[in-house]
Amino acid sequence: MKDERNDTSEAEVMTYVKQQLGAVIGDPELLSTEITMDTTFNRDLELESIEFVALASRLRSKFGDRVNFVEFLATKNVDEVVSLTVGDVVRYVEICLRDEAMQEGAA
Repeated sequence: MKDERNDTSEAEVMTYVKQQLGAVIGDPELLSTEITMDTTFNRDLELESIEFVALASRLRSKFGDRVNFVEFLATKNVDEVVSLTVGDVVRYVEICLRDEAMQEGAA
């Protein structure tokens, strides 16, 4: 049986991120808003830091401990954090899942 964390596409991660953004922002209508890979958390969504922490927690709960946002953000400078996009997060999660699958395949 395949672990869903290892068999998740970028599109599936994007769908999940959109759903979770609606939940953490408290706006279910956000699902009908066009959110793309280029949508910024700061400028476009005006996401508060506590909401970003909640999003990170939800993603880690869904996809596992390999999705470590503290580690991810530690590699960014202030300008990069301020301009962080939905696509940056989606690609990060997808890379974590792919890396995990590769490590498990090598074991």
